[in-house]
Amino acid sequence: MIVQLSPDQRAARSRFKLFAEKEILPHAAAFDAEQAISTDVVRALADEGCLAAPVRADNGGGGMDWVTYGLLSEELGRACQNIRNFVAVEDMVAQALDRWGTAEQRDRWIGPIRRGETLAAFALTEPGIGSDAASIEMDADPVASPDGQDGFVLRGSKKWISFGQIADLFLVFAKVDGKHTGFLVERDTPGLTVNALNGLLGLRGSMLGELVFDDCRIPAGALVGRPGMGLTFIASSSLDLGRYSTAWGSVGLAQACMEASVRHADTRHQYGGPISDHQLVRRMLADMVTDITATRALCHQAGLSKDQNEADAVNLTLMAKYRASLLANRAAADAVQIQGAQGIGTPGQVERHFRDAKVMEIIEGTTQIQQSMLGQYARQVVGRG
Repeated sequence: MIVQLSPDQRAARSRFKLFAEKEILPHAAAFDAEQAISTDVVRALADEGCLAAPVRADNGGGGMDWVTYGLLSEELGRACQNIRNFVAVEDMVAQALDRWGTAEQRDRWIGPIRRGETLAAFALTEPGIGSDAASIEMDADPVASPDGQDGFVLRGSKKWISFGQIADLFLVFAKVDGKHTGFLVERDTPGLTVNALNGLLGLRGSMLGELVFDDCRIPAGALVGRPGMGLTFIASSSLDLGRYSTAWGSVGLAQACMEASVRHADTRHQYGGPISDHQLVRRMLADMVTDITATRALCHQAGLSKDQNEADAVNLTLMAKYRASLLANRAAADAVQIQGAQGIGTPGQVERHFRDAKVMEIIEGTTQIQQSMLGQYARQVVGRG
């Protein structure tokens, strides 16, 4: 259902689909119910080459093009949004190191992230700071040491950090003399405490955590980039990757909902025949297949734009994430409606998709923030003539 794919991309898509159906889908319900993913699936992802896939190969990554990475995100999202989110988070940190890290940081961390030996997490959001990331309050105070061990002391907290419960390495954003800055913080650093956050509506297997930094001292070598690069360069590029993954993953979620709806509608009989013969059910299926096809094309366009380093790539990714997250919610809601009582029962595939779909409208930029940004972009497009 995707046009303009190269033979290699088509082969990769088939491989991703087979891997997701074999290694991930059978465990998706358990990840949701147990609110945790397994080390076995992390090893499987690493063995398949799913981690740090878009990172440049000469820096230890997979060198995957963006369209192919989108296909991977769709198939992972079709099977389990927790796993798609895990891969995205690992890649957000790995890409930040690829683009802005020192040679020592890249050599030390990208390879272990790709092999699944080091689990990473992206720590930007704070208890009172979400969409307005520029207002983060956490401070990093420079400290000098007579023995030459200069560094920084972190004070503050981060919240809603995906896979914070199990991460070995955190990419943390704080202010140095008022300048937004990125740091690498290892889990066993004295002064860092990690608290589990459970019982969420969706993405329950994403193992969210709250990080508390109480005079947490880190070495000068933990600095990523330079002070002042934290939001404009490091976080923004990482969030762009996260939005791109979420866009394709939302298409995958909608695809799973459509497949489940068709199967149920063809086998569920009411009023003398399958409910797939009922016009209003067909309308829901018609909307699903049409909107999925259109949104997948929008995601594909965003991927091509990223591969070609076009100036509009960021806005096209915003557009794809905005439209795809809305699609996921509509498709999941219709899938639950088609299945009726079975759709709201647990454990149930579409019930899980319904809960996960709502999260797609919140993570990596809320629907309303994206509407605001895209409304401004519309003015720019018109202004070009």
